[in-house]
Amino acid sequence: MAFSGYAKYDGLGLADLVRKKKVSPLELVEEAITRIEAHNSKLNAVVLPLFERAREKARGKLPDGPFKGVPFLMKDLISSLEGIPTSSGNKLWKNIPSKVTSELAKRWEASGVIILGKTNTPEFGLTPYTESDALGPARNPWDPTRTTGGSSGGSGASVAARFVPLASGGDGGGSIRIPASACGVFGFKPTRGRTPTGPLIGEAWQGFVVEHVLTRSVRDSAAMLDATKGGDVGAPYVIKEAGPFLPEVGRKPRTLRIAFSTQPMLGKNVHADCIKGMEETVALLKKLGHEVVEGAPAINGEEYSLHFLTVIAGQIRADIEEAAEAAGKKVSLDDFDVDTFGVGLFGTILKASDYARSMRYLQTVSREVGRFFESHDILLTPVLNQPPVKIGALKSSAGQQGQIKLIARTGMTWILKAMGIIKPLAAQTFEFLPWTPVFNVSGQPAMSVPLHWNDEGLPIGMHFISKWGDEATLFRLAGQLEKAKPWFDKAPEGY
Repeated sequence: MAFSGYAKYDGLGLADLVRKKKVSPLELVEEAITRIEAHNSKLNAVVLPLFERAREKARGKLPDGPFKGVPFLMKDLISSLEGIPTSSGNKLWKNIPSKVTSELAKRWEASGVIILGKTNTPEFGLTPYTESDALGPARNPWDPTRTTGGSSGGSGASVAARFVPLASGGDGGGSIRIPASACGVFGFKPTRGRTPTGPLIGEAWQGFVVEHVLTRSVRDSAAMLDATKGGDVGAPYVIKEAGPFLPEVGRKPRTLRIAFSTQPMLGKNVHADCIKGMEETVALLKKLGHEVVEGAPAINGEEYSLHFLTVIAGQIRADIEEAAEAAGKKVSLDDFDVDTFGVGLFGTILKASDYARSMRYLQTVSREVGRFFESHDILLTPVLNQPPVKIGALKSSAGQQGQIKLIARTGMTWILKAMGIIKPLAAQTFEFLPWTPVFNVSGQPAMSVPLHWNDEGLPIGMHFISKWGDEATLFRLAGQLEKAKPWFDKAPEGY
């Protein structure tokens, strides 16, 4: 038996039904499986079903956590389940079982959720779209010809399509907020260090990456952060305890000083639909009694993009080498996406001093960003520079891919620098996401709130950032916005 009222509830609502014995965990699991089997062939959001494992969990004794019996999907990157591959969107890792269950996965399961499977992700979480060779493109429930965003694209699509009320994501340059915006769901990036990364990862991407969830309701996000927050054994640092966050969702925020800007920090262009969404959001915030002023931290976008890409190129090259080593193979272009391999090639021509100087630059700019928040409670921007684009639109051209293949096979990586490809690539990479990476580097909490849909029916998320460690203010504001302009029942047609 399944449960026909499934989509009317968020995760906490379903768990409440389980506690009152109005529905069983197995009924919820069967309903979620039915939904995945009905729609996933069109969306390719779930790439590794774990249905029998989920059924077994549902029949057994579950932890008495806030999400007891609630179906959940886990992004196929970073967090792991022992004995089950974590593909990271890569052909080699796809067939190698994980050696341990990550601490965050343990905490998710301790909250009571039942993991149904793994969701689609781009190779190594690199791109703001989800279209790897190993897993294929994830498709957007609002329009299957459009991107889900990335790198938590499969999770964003799964929540939007009502497969599950919440699913995991990781955010290293916007990878929770980007798919939340593209798929019309709520996406929250906690402060760096708020959730655990161990035991196999100390700091992913120099600490830029933090994991949490994408949800339909604000309160589910807050409750899951309460269930998972806190450092783990061997963490490089543990930030000051905060929360509980769930009560904050129902508290009216004080009058906030909110800066807003549609001027891209890292790119050059912003679509009119995103500007319209911003204007409507500013008007709503004023109506709610907040002080709204124009402004944003000043950043040299071209220089910042180049330094960010330098760090990521080194990280991606390390990912490539570690994947080949785990598979017992030599590094070969045939085992990786061309675009990923191309970024990794930059990592081979960079000096250690290039990497160190880029980190110093980014950290220095982050200090300036932090100072901006001494006089502002919140910064508001769009999440992306345009509505979700067509699948394939953000990939490199056939000509660019041909150049990468030639350089990779000849070993003449010096050509990359000689041709001056690096700066244009940095500019191209961050045009679609001209704000989100800045706050991965600074480590501040940020969220994508589904407040706008354009005339084509495509979602456009609004991006809110607060001070370091101040998730509470974001949850209060999100709760207020959710009441003022509800989105919970706004669903793609057919879901």
